[in-house]
Amino acid sequence: MAETIALDVHCHLAPLTPERTAGLEGIEWKGEALSIDGYVLASPSVYRADALLAWMDGNGVEKAWISVPPPLYRLDLESEAAARWTECMNEALAAVGAEHPGRLKPLFHLPVRHPALAAKIAAERIAASAPLFAMPAGSASREIILSDEAYAPLWKALDAAGAFLFLHPCKGCDPRYEPFYLHNLLGSPVETALAAAHLALSGILDRHTRLKLCLAHGGGATAAVAGRLERGQLTGRPGADTGARRPRAVFRHVCVDCICHDNAVLALAAAAHGSENIFFGSDWPFSMGMPEPHAQMADVDPALRRKIFCDNPNTLLERYWR
Repeated sequence: MAETIALDVHCHLAPLTPERTAGLEGIEWKGEALSIDGYVLASPSVYRADALLAWMDGNGVEKAWISVPPPLYRLDLESEAAARWTECMNEALAAVGAEHPGRLKPLFHLPVRHPALAAKIAAERIAASAPLFAMPAGSASREIILSDEAYAPLWKALDAAGAFLFLHPCKGCDPRYEPFYLHNLLGSPVETALAAAHLALSGILDRHTRLKLCLAHGGGATAAVAGRLERGQLTGRPGADTGARRPRAVFRHVCVDCICHDNAVLALAAAAHGSENIFFGSDWPFSMGMPEPHAQMADVDPALRRKIFCDNPNTLLERYWR
């Protein structure tokens, strides 16, 4: 019998309907698919909670935290439009959670381009429900840098609540990533590591130790560059030594999901972040994730796999599932 997976921290759902999105600019429906600013999100399963639940049942996944997929991030929206769009998505996520209270719980979306709005939404959601959030990991095209002082109120609010924050990369703007699907294959891990570096070297993670930060895709390139970042501090590279703790010590308290597609890289992530900080993520319903988790992780060290599938997620459930 396949092992039970207690919690999936990284699966996507876009539980939107023409009725929910009526009157929102840039949104059209092409049959049953949503067109967002001209991009058609064609995966039919991503709109259906029943499809997610059927996949969970088929793979022994007991519970899942749902977040919207990257095509819905819409970083070009100005503040007022971003507020309407975020409310639409978060209310849809909340409705799914209310419909399936024992299985699904939303990671409420925070609009990263607008830090004051993100802080406001975080405070409202913290007051009303469990402090569970997801946010894009910055953006090159919009020059969004998470160490910017404008985000201080957001970090303070999340830390005060002991919130869980899932950081997920979005598409970069470097044209060298255009061939070979490299925006996703290479750009996403680099964007995640860049966000982690800003949060570590700025001292933000030193000052906000109650915040439970989780990085997508095994932390991207974070584990691979942690020692290099630390070496930059130790050798006085210009601007690197800010007085923050050493990155390798900081990253020991940062969580990641298990989506590495390489057992050696997963072991590196466990060494860098702590084996107790690796959580199961599927990236459902997208093929770059773990659509067949038991087969894809069959060769992982059994003790580590048990931590990922069962022991570690249970600590999150005890803290946040209420």
